[in-house]
Amino acid sequence: MDTPPSGKHVYANLYDVDPGVLADERRLAELVAEVAREGGVEVVEIKSWSFGGRKGGVSVVAVLAGAHVVIHTWVEYRYATLDILVTGDADPTKLFEKIVSVLKPRSYRFGFTYRGPQGGELPTQP
Repeated sequence: MDTPPSGKHVYANLYDVDPGVLADERRLAELVAEVAREGGVEVVEIKSWSFGGRKGGVSVVAVLAGAHVVIHTWVEYRYATLDILVTGDADPTKLFEKIVSVLKPRSYRFGFTYRGPQGGELPTQP
């Protein structure tokens, strides 16, 4: 039996980010495309949306081959969330570091987990 894909998943909350950066839909979409290319991950499609109004923000969703990168921003709160899931040899922490180097949050909370069966073992049913 083939081993199912195992993912590496980074997720983060980014605090006190420049509102000009958080509101720049085009730059955020370009950043996601750039980090995916640099990380050796195939981009299938990138979609982005800008939400105006008092609380405004941007959402960027990149569907990658067997993976994704998602950024959501809240301009009023100077806050963003980041979600990076990759499979294969790609390293999501490298993608994360590049995004953080551009967004330059004053602080962030970062998490990492593996997704899917590890070591070729399939989950058991109760």
